[in-house]
Amino acid sequence: MTIRSLLSILADGKFHSGRELGDEIGISRSAIWKHMRRLEDGGLEIYSVKGRGYRVPGGLELLDLEEIQQGLLPEVGSLISNPDLQLSVTSTSELAMKASQAEDCHGRLFLAEQQTAGRGRRGRDWVSPYGRNLYFSLVWRFEQGIAAVEGLSLLVGIAIVRAMEKMNIEGVQLKWPNDLLYQGKKLAGILLEVHGEASGQCQVVIGVGINAEMPQEVGAAIDQPWTDLKTIMGGVSRNKLMAEVLNELAVGLTEFQQSGFSVLVDEWQARNAMQEQQITLQIGNDLVEGVCKGVNASGALLLESGEGVKAYHGGEISIQRAL
Repeated sequence: MTIRSLLSILADGKFHSGRELGDEIGISRSAIWKHMRRLEDGGLEIYSVKGRGYRVPGGLELLDLEEIQQGLLPEVGSLISNPDLQLSVTSTSELAMKASQAEDCHGRLFLAEQQTAGRGRRGRDWVSPYGRNLYFSLVWRFEQGIAAVEGLSLLVGIAIVRAMEKMNIEGVQLKWPNDLLYQGKKLAGILLEVHGEASGQCQVVIGVGINAEMPQEVGAAIDQPWTDLKTIMGGVSRNKLMAEVLNELAVGLTEFQQSGFSVLVDEWQARNAMQEQQITLQIGNDLVEGVCKGVNASGALLLESGEGVKAYHGGEISIQRAL
């Protein structure tokens, strides 16, 4: 709780002396200094001026479960159970997976201000500075087996775009199978992990990372073009965005369980960042080039080449614009 108490004071963006912070929290000035170094190492920008103290430039909006829950629709509030908010974790999806393997965690939400070992697709690191972006995982149960989750990552992408549009964030597109782009730059990513029976009950961990306010010096470690919501529209409330995403995601998941992905094809196609473009698919060590024709009713990518139009499903497939 010491770190959260410290962050709550620094959230106003004003200078606070080490003595003031120590007296407020009940620890020594040297302990304050050590906590500041930990926060800086975690990617939080802190100004330190001799004689004035410490401050977080621009202030800081901490995630607040009560505020998030107040923003949920009544029917969604009953679907999201026992939310778990941590200051720093290895990965929200790791926590969610461990919990769901031990018990039925349908609707369980895991949030963190920072991930120290967040992951994207194919084991890539997900850069996760402290208190600036959104990192969360939601567990959802499916009764019809793993086949029933075909197209699920595409539904999650649609739900996030819908939520952003409700907050007047326009122009976000989808890149198959699980990225959100803005003007060709990555804004958010999705990672699904499934465990359970092939033809019976299974639980899916839906991991999401959204770049809300990525510090430039931290973002330099990202190995692809990226953007954030602060760049796009001057920033948004992370708590409000989290509530809107949960509203769209919970309702969308409920409908998906009943109707599958087929009813969402047109909506996904309308936001397809690669539609009718020449692209290259990497499947293992093989490269396949063709024109992106969108997706089919199961969420598979449709690629037109000299051999006609073929459907490609998930797995170790990456997608890039052809050079």
